[in-house]
Amino acid sequence: MSTKIRIPSPLRQLTGGQAEVEVEGDTVGGALADLELRFPGFQARLFEADGSLRHFVNVYRNDEDIRTSGGLETSLEPQDEISIVPAVAGGLR
Repeated sequence: MSTKIRIPSPLRQLTGGQAEVEVEGDTVGGALADLELRFPGFQARLFEADGSLRHFVNVYRNDEDIRTSGGLETSLEPQDEISIVPAVAGGLR
C-alpha cells in the first residue's frame, strides 16, 4: 500500500529536496523501512541502535502520535499520511 510521508526541512537533503515522498508499507515501521531503502540515511537520523525511535523524533499517522497508538506497529490504511516532526527545543531564559 502506498503512503505519503511528509519530510521535515532538515531531512530534505536525503530526498533531493522533496517535501513529500511515496513509500510502501502496511505499518508505520514498514513505511519507514521503505523510506530508508528508497532514500538512504533516514535510519541513523530517526532510530536508536536498538531500533526504537529517537526520543526527539515524533512520528504521526494523520494527526495522531504513533507513540500513543501502537508505535511502529501502527497499521496504515489507504489515504493515511505520515509526518516526521523533529522536536524543537530552546528559547529565551
